[in-house]
Amino acid sequence: MIKIYIEAQKTADSVEQVREVIGGTIMERWGQYTLEVDNEKARGHMRYIEFEWGVSLVEYELIFFDEVTIIVDTSKFNPINFYYCLEGYSGHKFGYQSTDEIKFIEQFQSVILTNRSGGISDRYFPKDVTISLSVIQVRRKPFLKRRLNQGDSLNRQLYEVFMDTDHEKVFAYFGSYNLKMADLMTALREVKGKGMIRIMQIEGLVYQILSMHIMQHNKEVKNKQLPTSLLKRELKEIREYAKKIEDNIAKEFSLEEISAETGLTQAKLQEGFRLLYNKTVTEYIRNARLEVARDLIANSEMNISEVVYSIGFTSRSYFSKIFKEKFGVSPSDFMASKRK
Repeated sequence: MIKIYIEAQKTADSVEQVREVIGGTIMERWGQYTLEVDNEKARGHMRYIEFEWGVSLVEYELIFFDEVTIIVDTSKFNPINFYYCLEGYSGHKFGYQSTDEIKFIEQFQSVILTNRSGGISDRYFPKDVTISLSVIQVRRKPFLKRRLNQGDSLNRQLYEVFMDTDHEKVFAYFGSYNLKMADLMTALREVKGKGMIRIMQIEGLVYQILSMHIMQHNKEVKNKQLPTSLLKRELKEIREYAKKIEDNIAKEFSLEEISAETGLTQAKLQEGFRLLYNKTVTEYIRNARLEVARDLIANSEMNISEVVYSIGFTSRSYFSKIFKEKFGVSPSDFMASKRK
């Protein structure tokens, strides 16, 4: 097993101490730093970026060729860590006793962790498993000063963690699966901008992801999270099929057809779409079509009838009705405002 000891004062120091053990080279581009490694210990990269408002983003896209434990001393640097695992899995334990069990951060799971100052936090990475993991690190004092103005919008327990600027408390929240966050994480990895535009795009997505972590925690603590009997692979199947709907927007999808293709019952499909998108299957399809229609009206030369046909509707009057219900303006008025 590879053991990495972290005794850092900031994110950059942590990544450098990882590099000292597993090797690789750190490069900087437009304010984002990347540790690239390809040797007998690991292959892939770690990226990090630090923002002025007390937040850092660390992304792991790595496969380790031996089990790895990162032992973190939180005496000098002890942020609140918001984890999300897009692929693979990793583990964590507070290192007070060697007999403490590792708790696993599973694929698509939202996890929030922080240690007390001077404590030890162990992070575990398995052997020969591709890991795609993001960690948003929040330093309490600068974040509270710049961004967190209304603490009562947080659940009380999480609010107390933010207010614990002396780092006296341990906090651990292992949430349920959140596939909406997976879409944001994918968007984060696909940012194409350059220079300051790129940094601003990443910063906006990080803030959305952080907000989603907090909102999910609040909902689940208040017992508002919908119970689900769906397995993780079934939720993943539903998310992939939702993408198929978006890619084939004019196609007529029926619940029976989707059930046959996915192998999921109609009841499970409805449950999954409500859980992930707060919509029934029919509502999701209709909403996706309207979103595409709005983009076509705004960014193409197609007339309204052509737009209606291209997204799979047959009735222009029905399309106009539901378009206005969703966007508060008729398609023709929207077109006029966009094509002046």
